[in-house]
Amino acid sequence: MAGKLMRAVWYEGYGGGAAKLKHVEIPIPKPSKDEVLIKFEAVSLNPIDCKIQEGMARPILPRKFPHIPGYDVTGEIVETGSGAKKFKAGDKVVAIISHTGGGGLAEYGVAKENMIVVRPPEVSPAQAAPLHVTALTAHQALTQAIGLKLDGSGSQKNLLITAASGGVGHYAVQLAKLGNAHVTATCGARNIDLVKSLGADEVLDYKSPDGVALKSPSGKKYDAILHCGPAIPFSVFEPNLSAKGKVIDITPSPKAIFTFVLKKITWSSKTLEPLFSSPKVESLAYVVDLVKEGKLKTVIDSTYPLSRIEEAWVKCSEGHTTGKIIIEP
Repeated sequence: MAGKLMRAVWYEGYGGGAAKLKHVEIPIPKPSKDEVLIKFEAVSLNPIDCKIQEGMARPILPRKFPHIPGYDVTGEIVETGSGAKKFKAGDKVVAIISHTGGGGLAEYGVAKENMIVVRPPEVSPAQAAPLHVTALTAHQALTQAIGLKLDGSGSQKNLLITAASGGVGHYAVQLAKLGNAHVTATCGARNIDLVKSLGADEVLDYKSPDGVALKSPSGKKYDAILHCGPAIPFSVFEPNLSAKGKVIDITPSPKAIFTFVLKKITWSSKTLEPLFSSPKVESLAYVVDLVKEGKLKTVIDSTYPLSRIEEAWVKCSEGHTTGKIIIEP
C-alpha cells in the first residue's frame, strides 16, 4: 500500500480541545518487521485522549507532534511485517496501541504483533474496540489490586465502584459480579436502572446524601473501593472502609498520591493505592472471550464517523458519557 494516502485526525500541540484537531491526509504507515497494518473498523475514544492533549502527561506524552490520538482499536489486518508470522491478512483483530505512539483516529494504523488478539465473529467491532484501556483497567484493578478471583472461587468481597456507568465502571461492575463480589455502585440518577442491569446489588445516585457520603444502603463496610470518578477526599472514603479496607484510585490526583504515601509511612490499616494501568495481551484475550460468551458487554454511549470527531471529542471531554464513545473511520 506504499504511496497511498489515508484520512486521519491529529493535533500539533498541547491545549485547544476539539478546535485544535485537524483533519489531514497522510501516507498509510508501513508495518515494521514485528508489526501488522490494520484497517480500522472501530476506535474507542477515552477521557485520557483528551487529558493527554490538555497536557496531563507533559512533556512525556505525546512523544512527538503532530500526534494522532486513539489507542483502543479493532479491525482487519491488511499487511504484515516480514517477521510477523502469527497472523495473516484478512484476520479480524483487537489491538493494544501504545500511548506513546497513538494512531487510532485514522483509517489505518500499525500494532505490534504480540499486542493483538483475534476478534471472534460473535464480537462486533463496537463491542471490541473499547476493551484495551477501560476493560483492562477494570480487570487489573479487580484481579491484581483487589485480589478478586473472577471465576468466583474466592471469598466474597464487599466492593464499592464509583462512576459505575462510565467507561471503566460499567466493565468493573460486570467483572466484579463474575468474581462473586457484593457490589454497591454510584452513578447519575438517569443511569441507575442501567447499572442495576449490569449486576450491581445496590446503586446510589451520586448526588443523593448517601451517594455523596458513599454509604451502602445495607450498612455494609467496603473491603475495597474502586474509584473511577473525580477526586474525592480520603476522609469521605475512610468511614466506609472495613478495618483493612483500601481505595484503588484509577485517576489519582496529586493529593491522592500524597495520601498514598502518608498511609504507607504511618502503617495505616486503611489505605489508598493509585492504579497505573499496564495492559497485557493475555488479559485482552480473556476479556474478548468474555464478550464472546455473553458474560461481558460494552455499553455504547454514541457512535460518530471520523468526520465528526470534534463532536465526539467535546462529549468525551465533558466526562458524562454512559459507557463508551465509538468512532467509525
